[in-house]
Amino acid sequence: MAEIAKTTRYFEEQVRRKRPYIDPRWCVEVIAAPIRRETQADGRIRFWGEVTLSGEATSRILRVVTLDDGETIHNAFFDRGFRKEE
Repeated sequence: MAEIAKTTRYFEEQVRRKRPYIDPRWCVEVIAAPIRRETQADGRIRFWGEVTLSGEATSRILRVVTLDDGETIHNAFFDRGFRKEE
């Protein structure tokens, strides 16, 4: 099982409150093996990965945004608009 990563105050106070269903371990797994990775203009890094929730047959795409160090988690959400072919 993946270790819990470093997180920002925003992630702990806002993201976890608004999206308590997101397991931080999923974020670590997405960062470790993303299906796509992009660096934003501000230096933060976006990672996309597939996550299958318990009881669901199909996977969802989780987008994880880290600080420029590529490991401190700042934001995470299910990205319904993600397209693999982009």
